[in-house]
Amino acid sequence: MDKARHDNFVRIAEKRTNKIIDMIETLGNLSNKSFYDYSQQEIESIFDAIQNELDTQRSRFENKDNKKKRFEL
Repeated sequence: MDKARHDNFVRIAEKRTNKIIDMIETLGNLSNKSFYDYSQQEIESIFDAIQNELDTQRSRFENKDNKKKRFEL
């Protein structure tokens, strides 16, 4: 493993991960019923979209080839 490339990965990964965590926390602020009105379906849609994107990005790390899958019959 190249130390410089690994150090670069760690530096950027920490920054981006903390930024995502901060944004998720701000999303949680929308749960305050004193200021916002929402349906359970809207909440499910938000978290489904987030989970789908998390699953997509995780698969990019797990797949060795990192290529988009093409349609095949």
